[in-house]
Amino acid sequence: MRYENLGPNGPRISKICLGTMTFGEQNTEAEGFKQLDYALGQGVNFIDTAELYSTPARAETQGSTERIIGNWLAARGGREQIILATKIAGNLPFAAHIRPTLDYSRATLEKALEQSLDRLQTDYVDLYQLHWPNRNANFFGKRGYKHDPQDKWEDNFLEVLQSFQEIIASGRVKAWGVSNETPWGLMRILQLADAHDLPRPVSIQNPYSLVNRTFEVGLAEICLRENIACLPYSPTAFGLLSGKFHRGLDTPAARINRFGKSWTRYTGKITYEAAGRYLEIADKHGLNMVQMALAFVNDQAFVSSNIIGATSMEQLRENIASIDLQLTDEVLAEIEAVHEALPNPAP
Repeated sequence: MRYENLGPNGPRISKICLGTMTFGEQNTEAEGFKQLDYALGQGVNFIDTAELYSTPARAETQGSTERIIGNWLAARGGREQIILATKIAGNLPFAAHIRPTLDYSRATLEKALEQSLDRLQTDYVDLYQLHWPNRNANFFGKRGYKHDPQDKWEDNFLEVLQSFQEIIASGRVKAWGVSNETPWGLMRILQLADAHDLPRPVSIQNPYSLVNRTFEVGLAEICLRENIACLPYSPTAFGLLSGKFHRGLDTPAARINRFGKSWTRYTGKITYEAAGRYLEIADKHGLNMVQMALAFVNDQAFVSSNIIGATSMEQLRENIASIDLQLTDEVLAEIEAVHEALPNPAP
């Protein structure tokens, strides 16, 4: 395993992070335990979850992923061996079942954090993240920003920063981060943090994969110049970059087949075509396609830890093993050619 710092002075985190949003929906608690045990044995020390999970979001399973991780921690011990990240949900309709108020006020941050700590059976989390912006912005599959003059959001980033200063001082959170954020949002937060001597966010968790490289426009430079850890999610585009759909090896249980109507980012015709071209590259060079897709993400200069997810132990083993693959200049050049022809079909 390889390791990098979480932010400028943070702990060492594994280059592969175990994403857990399938725990409680596609994976049982017993299967979640097996994944956690195996990942830890392979040197993975970074685990990511959220109060929203499992997914797709619904009241019946909300918090189930955190509970499974909490039960695992209670059974196995060794809390100090892992870097644990979770997230607070923002104000979007699909999260309305979580609580009546989905803002990022001090009171809501406190309530959400205490509930997550209770489910996780721990006194602290290493990284607490805002799951998405609470303003009109282009995230969750929106390619471009369309201004809404009726957007009622008021800039409360200073309140968020002041709240995190107090929460971090209490010891319940070691560091904080953002997710699905835009270049403007991240720079605005950093500007306020520096101006008021408040704790900067140490990370940003956004989508990044062969079929979505929009992070490279704006955010990648910010991460490198401001020492912000990029934690990409969906690096295999819900399994589309595994090759199984193009080879006809997918099953009804596959994530895109089960939930594709809810998440259309990876079901478009051009996205499918682009993934097919990447599969041709993998086949030409005798590479496992999913490992090629993950290795591409692993080796980006701005990436600190690549969030993988799996529904089977075979997938998990395959994904973690991507850490040992380094793509040749020839493969990278061919990947770049596909990207130039079909750029970012899955925003």
